[in-house]
Amino acid sequence: MIKAAIITVSDKGARGERIDLSGPEIARLLGTIGAEIIHTAIIPDEKETIAAEICECADVRGCDLILTTGGTGVSPRDVTPEATLSVIDRTIPGLAEEMRRASATKTPHALLSRALAGIRNKSLIINLPGSPKGARENLEAVLPALPHAIEKIKGDPTDCGEAIS
Repeated sequence: MIKAAIITVSDKGARGERIDLSGPEIARLLGTIGAEIIHTAIIPDEKETIAAEICECADVRGCDLILTTGGTGVSPRDVTPEATLSVIDRTIPGLAEEMRRASATKTPHALLSRALAGIRNKSLIINLPGSPKGARENLEAVLPALPHAIEKIKGDPTDCGEAIS
């Protein structure tokens, strides 16, 4: 069972001025791979707050998968990638590249995404866009790879070729 957290990054959401639609959409998709959502949060677009929430999920809650939604664009308040980069141990460029590639087939705005993916301790962290449609499309692009990635991050010694067969 994959233990997952969903962190919605939104100033308006954190103030109660906007209903979070992306978080529930992400949770729905995670259900298709049997993930259990053990934590959700709606926090403001503040680098230190985002970084602290990711660390809490990875280090204290023991989440296998931490998905952020929001703050990945080019607006001045979009700081989720910087916050994530400040707390991860290693990046996984292929996940972010695939999300952008898949999304760019639908909208040229995907090219403005600064989302990234990486590892902290034994947690996989992925930044997703803030819109429900963008979050869904990006997550769908990488969802098939996530269970295997999480197994490997947690130390599964099986050769990758053997695990797939």
